[in-house]
Amino acid sequence: MVKQLTLIIFLLLLIGENVWGMQIKRPQLKAQSPQIGFLVLAPDRGFVGNNETLSVFQEFKKEYLAKIIFVGRKYDGLNSNYSGYIQKAFSSFDELSVLKVVILPLFLSKYNHILQEVRKNLPAYNFKGQIQWNKTMSESYLTGQILFDRVNKISRNPNQEKLVVLGRGALDEKSENLMKKELEELSDYIKQRKIFKSIQIGIYYSYNAKDKLRVLKDDEVNDMVIHTAAKKGNTLVIPFFIGPKYSNMMSLTHFFDRRFKDIDIIHNPEEILLHPNILLWMKKTANKYMPLYRHQPIGVVIMPHGATQPYNDAIEKTIEPLKSNYKIEMAYGMGDAVTIQNAVSKLEDQGIKKIVFVRMYPRSDQLKEKTDDILGLSEKIPEQWDGLIPPQIRSSSIINTFGGYEEDNLIAGIFLERIKEISKKPSEETIILLAHGSSDDQAEILRKKKMKDHINWIQKQFNPTFKNIKGMSLREDWPGKREKALNEIVNFIEEGNKRGKVIVISNRLYGSGPYKHFLKGLNFEMNSKGLAPHPNLTRWLEKGIKSVIKNNFSQQIVSPNTNKLNITVSSTAG
Repeated sequence: MVKQLTLIIFLLLLIGENVWGMQIKRPQLKAQSPQIGFLVLAPDRGFVGNNETLSVFQEFKKEYLAKIIFVGRKYDGLNSNYSGYIQKAFSSFDELSVLKVVILPLFLSKYNHILQEVRKNLPAYNFKGQIQWNKTMSESYLTGQILFDRVNKISRNPNQEKLVVLGRGALDEKSENLMKKELEELSDYIKQRKIFKSIQIGIYYSYNAKDKLRVLKDDEVNDMVIHTAAKKGNTLVIPFFIGPKYSNMMSLTHFFDRRFKDIDIIHNPEEILLHPNILLWMKKTANKYMPLYRHQPIGVVIMPHGATQPYNDAIEKTIEPLKSNYKIEMAYGMGDAVTIQNAVSKLEDQGIKKIVFVRMYPRSDQLKEKTDDILGLSEKIPEQWDGLIPPQIRSSSIINTFGGYEEDNLIAGIFLERIKEISKKPSEETIILLAHGSSDDQAEILRKKKMKDHINWIQKQFNPTFKNIKGMSLREDWPGKREKALNEIVNFIEEGNKRGKVIVISNRLYGSGPYKHFLKGLNFEMNSKGLAPHPNLTRWLEKGIKSVIKNNFSQQIVSPNTNKLNITVSSTAG
């Protein structure tokens, strides 16, 4: 009876029922303390300008624990009117027991005097946790895209156009030169993609600069614009700075319009902060610092070559077992920027913030340079394809990559199975593991070296061993190299036939391509399946995905219902 009564009381406690007129509340679990907060530090632009900034921040705040403070040019340390806003923001993070605050400087230049003054004084504000500064916007390729868009909107014939990019905010010649260098680097983004008659950079001075110096330097920039406009060809002017906007009439861009109203120029005065890439930059920055919680979905974009439906179906069958653990999108092709963008966007629409990009190609360096550029992971411009540099995607995700299935020992297991499917008497058989090949002679040397490891392992699985096994490639897409490679293959087949039987194993992701066409009339037997589908390819994919997650994603992997860190990771994107 006592046990039954105890059970009834316990159940009532759980559901919070009113017992004999007395309200019994369910015990409340302690809320999880957030790991990371984001403090957006933005220039005080006045009423209209700040509302524009807030419209972007409110979208950002929907997904992240974030606060924003506006700091104006009159900030001069702890006694400034802006200090109260800064301290209030940190105190609110303390109240939420935030362990770390990342500062997102919504400034174009890291040499902005307001930003430098805040950074100098920040340690004096009271905050119990860790503070980390992120880079400014000028250091992101997403900002290069903003400038590129602004130019594209008004450019019609770059070869006959002179481009002038104008910045603002210098205090002296040192900061002027540093800011100019930043804009030159951003302008390089354009130079790599369009050829203009000329590109010039001008830096206006801040109102905080000494009046005499400011007037002198601003006049120099004005003269540069006027003299450029006087020369033959259209002059395009892009004001690329974040200026005050107290009202739509009282704005720096409106002042710029009036300044050059009588000059023959074409300009784009659109605000930087209203470009969609600003929100992407904020999210991408946040995603870089956000812990990866256990059971949080990981996105995977897989890029095989792709071809006909049978080829694609074989790849899909290989990938199918992974779909229970990962969100997967396909990007078939040899680094198609549009296809890759679509795949990444589909994952981001599902809330994915971290993505593994898989180059499902034989070598780990194959298409790496090109796709790293498309994914915004590298500043190195890849070799041009079809005379064009591929566009970079616009994404807020943190992306890491891997590739090179042929370099993994798992591939030898697939070769072994394909050989067993056709082999009858190994001691009398010569095996050719025939690949597509590449145009790179050095890559082919490395391929042969790795294939030798696979071959040695395969031979150990048979007693007696095969008469011979050799890894070869047709190099079919390059006529000059193909002719030499084909002669070697023909000679090897003819020599093998003198001493027994020749078996060709297709070392392609699927099928055998044009092998039968080029080897027509020769005596051999071929397993033309290719590598997919096969469990070892699935294992290679999962092995690579897990390695990226462990070694490259986030600083920490955190259990969802605790603040305890389970795995510490310090590597960065590869």
